Formats: sequence, C-alpha cells, structure tokens
Amino acid sequence: MSKDAYIHKLLPGSPGGPLLFVFHGTGADENQLLSLGRDLAPQATIVSPRGDVSEQGAARFFRRTGEGVYDMDDLARATDKMAGFVKAHVEAAQPSAVFGLGYSNGANILASVVFAAPAVFDATVLMHPLIPFEPEVKGSLAGRHILVTAGKRDPICPPNLTTRLEAYLRADGADVTVEWHDGGHEVRPNEIEAARLFFAGATQGV
Repeated sequence: MSKDAYIHKLLPGSPGGPLLFVFHGTGADENQLLSLGRDLAPQATIVSPRGDVSEQGAARFFRRTGEGVYDMDDLARATDKMAGFVKAHVEAAQPSAVFGLGYSNGANILASVVFAAPAVFDATVLMHPLIPFEPEVKGSLAGRHILVTAGKRDPICPPNLTTRLEAYLRADGADVTVEWHDGGHEVRPNEIEAARLFFAGATQGV
C-alpha cells in the first residue's frame, strides 16, 4: 500500500523519534488533531490522513447506515486500506515507536486497525470510540498499551459499550487504561492530560 493512499498531512519530528498517526472525527479533516498531536507527543513525526468517505459532505473513514450502525463490508475495506497506509509510513520512517490517536470516527478506524494488525501500534489513544460489535483480533494485544477516554453521558458512545470494549481489549492481553469524564461526546481537559501522560510514559518505555 502507498504512503499516499490517503490525502494527508505530515509534521516532521525529531529524527529517529516516534511516529504518531492521528485520525479525525466525522466532518473534520486532516487538520483537526495536528496541534493536539504535537502537544501530546512533541518529539513525534505526525501523520494525519483525511477520511476517504463522504457522508453528505462530512468526511469519514468508513460508511455507516445510521448512528452506530456500521457498513461492515466498508469497514473491512477501510481497515485494510488504512493498515496498509500506516505500514507504508512505518516502513519508510523506521521510527522508535508507533503511536495512534483517534477521536470518535477516527478512534473507530484506529481500533479496527489495532484489531486487524495488533503488532503495528505500540500505544494508542481511543477518544470516545464506539465499537458496536465483538471484535475479532488477528493475533494478540499482549504488550500493547491502550488508553480509552469516554463520557459518562455520551449519547453517541454509551458507557456500557465503552466498558465492553475495555473487556475485549483486556481479554486479548492489552494493557488498558480508561479515563472518564461526566459529560458527553466532547473532549475535556482531563482526557487530554491523561493522553499526554500516556504518550510520555510510552515514549520513555521505548
């Protein structure tokens, strides 16, 4: 798969440092998480792809037929394409570690790539993911670090599905941390601070 499979932006970091992939939410683009990624992982080279699906003009990474109802065939297509895109950048950069950060729809495609290719990401932050299906992990997540952030009153990502995702990840051996806030689907300061500490720890562990 080509490094140019998606329209994307790349922010260079320290030579030999980590590679951080950031994945935007529905209706945003490759600019949404660039500054946050730089803030959370100052030494990393950041790669930010734009979703290749349009939902009434809103960019997404895969199709859905309704809120929380995924087109599973298109999710499989998108997962395979994204995994190839990520692997192409990793092969070219030869980074010290590979990190992922996704919000909402971006967290969903990131999680799906983690299920399909567990060895690719060393550490991932899933902000408000919604995984309304039982994932099939192609291998083991042992040794992989995952931070999930969520809102206790999130109307899009119900807390029980966040808890279920945590259980799936733990059952497959991942080192999982969950950071909650009392609000909805918005990202709050405690999530950002948790992600900062998470990536700092992952960088030191390289």
